[in-house]
Amino acid sequence: MTRVLFICLGNICRSPTAEAVFCTRAEVAGLQVTVDSCGTGNWHAGEP
Repeated sequence: MTRVLFICLGNICRSPTAEAVFCTRAEVAGLQVTVDSCGTGNWHAGEP
């Protein structure tokens, strides 16, 4: 099975959006893929 990982800085908007869009498109195309997203930073807005 193919695995796809989307990476951005905070995993708040870009990579989760890419994951969701790709997952939907892959399902429609009948592809068997594992999709996930992550961030390279360990911070989130609003946390000290």
